[in-house]
Amino acid sequence: MIIIMLGAPGSGKGTVAKLLSKTLNLVHISTGDMFREEVQNHTELGMEAQKYMEKGELVPDEITIKMIQGRIQNSEGVVFDGFPRNKAQALALNEMLEVQNKKIDLALQLNIPDEDIIYRTVKRRTCSNKECGAIYNLEYRKPKVDGICDICGSPLTKRADDNEETIKNRLNVYHSRAEEILKFFEEENLLYTVNLRAKDNITEEMVKNWLEDYKTIKK
Repeated sequence: MIIIMLGAPGSGKGTVAKLLSKTLNLVHISTGDMFREEVQNHTELGMEAQKYMEKGELVPDEITIKMIQGRIQNSEGVVFDGFPRNKAQALALNEMLEVQNKKIDLALQLNIPDEDIIYRTVKRRTCSNKECGAIYNLEYRKPKVDGICDICGSPLTKRADDNEETIKNRLNVYHSRAEEILKFFEEENLLYTVNLRAKDNITEEMVKNWLEDYKTIKK
């Protein structure tokens, strides 16, 4: 199964993608994680991507697509988190999948008010252990021990771009471009939208219910 996560930055795509990955045994491909990994490793693509990320702008298509191409080979099922972000990327992904006789099965949109996203993001802390990646919030999803992950005991970190100025810019960029990709998947009859608020506790059961509802609609 191939699932696309859609939604504004900070809407919870990563959290839901991890649950989908666990529930359906899918490979989780997060462009945000990929970019940060490339930046950390000081690769040519990473240095190029960093220029845009620091300003809260979208990384250009050619850089993103190059990173994605090497990640989807021989994967039976994938949940994409942060890709595709526009019609050009969606068409490029369709071409990549077609070579492997695969297709996109669902585009799941998380719809959350901007003010909730800003509130959630500036208070967000993430587990520094990439294998864990648990996400906390200092207001309504606090770790048991300050600064320490409940699950694996690794230190929690704040992403450099988790500040109000950057997130507002990212939201403005997202809204100026989101209509195109949403319309594309709606016309492909693949779009399913879930309305949420910042404090909603998304569970594995909720995600399973969304999938069942989508299957019912598609019949």
